[in-house]
Amino acid sequence: MNQKAATAAGAGAGGSDTAAPPAPDVREAHAHPKDRLLRSDRLPHIWCPTCGIGTCVSSFVEAIEESGIPEERFAVVSGIGCTGRVAGYVNLDSFHTTHGRAIPFATGLHLANPKLKVVVFSGDGDLVAIGGNHLIHAARRNIDITIICVNNFIYGMTGGQLAPTTPHGARTTTSPYGNSEYPFNVPHLVASCGATYVARWTALHVRRMKQAMVAALSHRGFSFIEVIAPCSTLYARKNRLGTGTDLMKFYHDNCEVRHGANTAEIDIGFQEKIVVGKFVDIEKPTFLDRMGANLAQRRGR
Repeated sequence: MNQKAATAAGAGAGGSDTAAPPAPDVREAHAHPKDRLLRSDRLPHIWCPTCGIGTCVSSFVEAIEESGIPEERFAVVSGIGCTGRVAGYVNLDSFHTTHGRAIPFATGLHLANPKLKVVVFSGDGDLVAIGGNHLIHAARRNIDITIICVNNFIYGMTGGQLAPTTPHGARTTTSPYGNSEYPFNVPHLVASCGATYVARWTALHVRRMKQAMVAALSHRGFSFIEVIAPCSTLYARKNRLGTGTDLMKFYHDNCEVRHGANTAEIDIGFQEKIVVGKFVDIEKPTFLDRMGANLAQRRGR
């Protein structure tokens, strides 16, 4: 018997005709404070236990709240890969695009509606490998978008292949004897191309990562945050580095905060010191600023 029927039966049997208070909504009682920013109907997520991507998403939704930017002004764009799943888990306008094409989609969104705060949230393989050409030109143009690049040193979703960020000597499924190539120093790459805000943190630095995201969201111009995150399933296993917790302990013991560091000197070696911090924070005209000024000059205004 439901509550309404039970109340009616009690009143008919000589009980009080005062309606009983409604039962509390169990879902409301157990709601997470960030639920409105997450598509909880799609949870639990598919990321592996101890993967750092979930931590990055948690910091991101907190940064959205602290930024003061209305949620309806956000658009999140992701490509293909483990981190590319982020677009499907945030309760915001979002696009899950093709591999390597997140930045062109984001650029089009921004140019069509400059009032949007467009965020590209994707991985090192998607943004730096197949999407590398778009990355460098968006930085060169100083497109007013924010890039959050989760770097786990490997292609995690497709089998653990060598990535452009895999440290020299690290093993992957396609480099079983260790990586012989020079990896990208991603902050140096984007800074040398013209990015006006560049930072790097790890999934361990949740507070600093959130603060960097807040700063990047309020920055005018091309802002880029690299987040070093553990891949315990493939990268750690291939290199016998232990669990995701062991990787986080490594970050704790081997990270050096060096704000304003020369990005040319912050390469990441295999199981070597990781330099983190805010490296670049400058102001210069954005792509739309320069385009508007150029058109005004050409038209004689």
